[in-house]
Amino acid sequence: MRVPRHLRWLLVSLAAVLLGATTWAAAAPVRFDSREELFEIPKGTWARRMAGEKIEILPQEIRLVAGARDILVLRNRDDVPQIFGPALMMPGQTFRLPFERAAEYEFACTAHASGQMTIIVDEPLASPWARLRWRARKALKRLKRLKQQGYVSWRS
Repeated sequence: MRVPRHLRWLLVSLAAVLLGATTWAAAAPVRFDSREELFEIPKGTWARRMAGEKIEILPQEIRLVAGARDILVLRNRDDVPQIFGPALMMPGQTFRLPFERAAEYEFACTAHASGQMTIIVDEPLASPWARLRWRARKALKRLKRLKQQGYVSWRS
């Protein structure tokens, strides 16, 4: 069976665009301004947890990139103080924590049912594959956030 000429051109064009986008995502340097990853502890979290409700308000694991000037920002909107690692966050207080070295960090966190939170700081994005993985992870994270906000829906 012979593929019509216009369909062949369309497929070749789509393949070229996909290849070009992938090449750009892998080869283009990633430029960073100071990036803040904000996570909020909502009002009423402590009361809901004390009432026996199993709630997860913060992710169990947060990924940042060394050398990207990533700053973890936690904001306590709850009515009671919360502990995160070395810091006691009073109600309404915001805590900023920059990470300089790639490593896996474990912190005590009273906002988690498990009482622990993991921060993974990845190596700087030196290789093309690392940049491609980072960009793909960021795109998925944005899609998940849009889904949670109700802007995007898909079946799982």
